[in-house]
Amino acid sequence: MCGRFALSKSDRIDWAQFGVRRGPMLPPHWNLGPGRPIAAVRAGSEGADAVMLRWGLVPFWAKDATIGNRLANARAESVAEKPAFREAFRRRRCLVPADGFYEWQIVPGSARKQPWFIHRKDDGVFALAGMWERWMPKAGTGTGTKGSAGTRGTAGTRTGTEPSAGPLETCALLTMEPNALMAPIHSRMPLIIAPGDYAEWLDPETPASRVRALVAPWEPTAWTAYRVSLRVNAVANDDAGCVAPLGAA
Repeated sequence: MCGRFALSKSDRIDWAQFGVRRGPMLPPHWNLGPGRPIAAVRAGSEGADAVMLRWGLVPFWAKDATIGNRLANARAESVAEKPAFREAFRRRRCLVPADGFYEWQIVPGSARKQPWFIHRKDDGVFALAGMWERWMPKAGTGTGTKGSAGTRGTAGTRTGTEPSAGPLETCALLTMEPNALMAPIHSRMPLIIAPGDYAEWLDPETPASRVRALVAPWEPTAWTAYRVSLRVNAVANDDAGCVAPLGAA
């Protein structure tokens, strides 16, 4: 799975590469987890748009939004058939800018898993593959986890749990079988879309056969991975200490 990622170098995002005319100014984050509003790029009426979506997809047919707590990730191998994801995957794909992600490795003889941070060797921003959905709350229903605070995203998009008659827009990230770099660390890894394929991924008219071709392992040679402290386990910790190599002074 992909349970956390970083976008600490948000000032390095090349929005034009995503097809966005003018992207938002984003604060740096080192530990973004499900339930948080995250930046995403999706197809708009006049090209690509940068928006804020809540991480954890709520299908349009859901009775309430709590289902999103269980739908942060989708398996790329079966996403086209799963009722919760198939319509969003077919028509509402998105890209999520990131500059690193975390995976947790099983350690023999230990009850705790070891977190790793994975990023490009050039520290560049890349795009996690995702899909998004718009959900309208039913009369008398809530929109999220009890006790959580609501926020608003770009252009007033709701990303939290405030009571409102407006839509809730959410997303999920796609995962796949690991490549040579990731296999010793975890049984899954996020799907990453190459810059030259951004437009096709976002376009809802891209043929299904071509979309399936974009679901391919990313080349590991340009990437590196290292152990980090258990500090990243707490999503409340969102600072540079999360990505510090284990044992670094």
